[in-house]
Amino acid sequence: MNTPSLILHNGRLYTMDRRQPHASAIAIAGDRILAVGDDSLRRLADATTQVVDLNGRTVTPGFIDAHLHFLAYGLSLREIDLMNAPTRAAALERIAARAATTPPGQWLTGRGWDQVLWPEPEFPTAAQLDAVTPHHPAFLRRKCGHAGWANSRALQLAGITRATPDPDGGAIVRDPVTGEPTGILLERAMDIIANLQAIPANAEAVDAVRVAQAQAHRLGITGIHNMEGAAALRAFQALRRRGEWKLRVLQQIPEVDLDAAIALGIQSGYGDAWIRFGAVKIFADGSLGARSALMIEPYEGEPHNRGIAVSTAEHLQRQVMKAAQAGLAVHIHAIGDQANRNVLDAIETTRRAGLGLHLRHRIEHAQVLHPTDVARFAALQVIPSMQPIHCTQDIVLADRHWGARSRLAYAWSSLLSSGAVLAFGSDAPVETPDVRQGLYAAVTRRRADGYPGPEGWIPEECISITEAVYAYTLGAAYAGGEEAIKGSLTPGKLADLTVLEADIFAIAPEDILTTPVAATIVGGEIVYTQGLRT
Repeated sequence: MNTPSLILHNGRLYTMDRRQPHASAIAIAGDRILAVGDDSLRRLADATTQVVDLNGRTVTPGFIDAHLHFLAYGLSLREIDLMNAPTRAAALERIAARAATTPPGQWLTGRGWDQVLWPEPEFPTAAQLDAVTPHHPAFLRRKCGHAGWANSRALQLAGITRATPDPDGGAIVRDPVTGEPTGILLERAMDIIANLQAIPANAEAVDAVRVAQAQAHRLGITGIHNMEGAAALRAFQALRRRGEWKLRVLQQIPEVDLDAAIALGIQSGYGDAWIRFGAVKIFADGSLGARSALMIEPYEGEPHNRGIAVSTAEHLQRQVMKAAQAGLAVHIHAIGDQANRNVLDAIETTRRAGLGLHLRHRIEHAQVLHPTDVARFAALQVIPSMQPIHCTQDIVLADRHWGARSRLAYAWSSLLSSGAVLAFGSDAPVETPDVRQGLYAAVTRRRADGYPGPEGWIPEECISITEAVYAYTLGAAYAGGEEAIKGSLTPGKLADLTVLEADIFAIAPEDILTTPVAATIVGGEIVYTQGLRT
């Protein structure tokens, strides 16, 4: 047996390996787990081994965020932060403060506003934004990322007028009386303005990703499934060449690059333990917050609104078939029950044709399902890749716009019971990448302030803390086709670990939110520590 380079002992290890679910010590040799067992593993140490007494701390496999936008998250740390602005006035104050320190003519960008939190829960307008941004073009994305708020200068630069037609898969919100654009753009209509804004330069992208990596390590995250394109991928590779990259990436391929990927022969799983290609990312519909999620029946109180098909059912059929024939899995954004059904139908066509049966197809978000579609995930081996914090943040919206259909919104327990494998993430920067908040949401279906009450929202869909951690570890690894090398504390797997100050499997759920991350270990290297003596 190899001599371990690192031994952690006197801890509470939750391995997510059903053959050995608990242990008190782990030995690591290089970047791999050498042995898992009791404190007798200390006998394997020699003079070169780093031995760490955990003093009862808890160890889990390294957390994997199965859905985020990492470059956007890093950039968002420098943009105008409108998250949790309690009123429209408060949001405008933050925007005005940034405008005061930004040279005239430069773009003001930001994200996070949520009109549902405001006393007047209507979409804001360009005129309101004009009042605090008279010398700048401004464009601010809603927290869901599926609606944008533009000022008049931005609309003018983009050439958006009352005569501008809605683009396919998008909508320009207009005044019902005058027909003039209000300043709100939905789905692909946002691209009209986004195309005016500069793609971050390589150096800027590298800096943003470096900052985001440090934050991920502080949160106990050792791996990510990134839903972005070339700019992020270049930044990951640049940092890796410099020896600075200490995070494992499953990189998706934007749909716009599908043909190029096929031409190059890229297939799902190509890469190594640090950067690996996952799947083609496709959008089926919009979001609940923008009321653009595609629904079977109209939204409550909106008899003419069933949402927006960002991709038609026919388009999904073609693209999923094309990807599967080329050996590429698909990860498809679907929020509404009709969108989820359309995606399941498309994947079922390829499964029945015997195409790409090994591929780990996923539905990203899977936020509300029709009862007849729940069991189809397991039957078709489709992975629901979900974000628990979306559930608690969207309670009010779901009840208001989906009504009784919300019984199968964020249906974690129902999906698990049907045999599906859950993978959990954050959708950062839409929500915080803090896994602790995701775990709390999954087990309680309550917000941090206790809303909507002790039982949580639709408590039948709560899951256990073990099930939730599994979805952030081995479930996420399985969703990326990487369960053989990560996701559990198993000898031979990569030594990616998260060390927590308290036992999140035993404490009250609300205490999970404040449990410090004591250390993060990636490939046997302690990349972050706070309070752990090494």
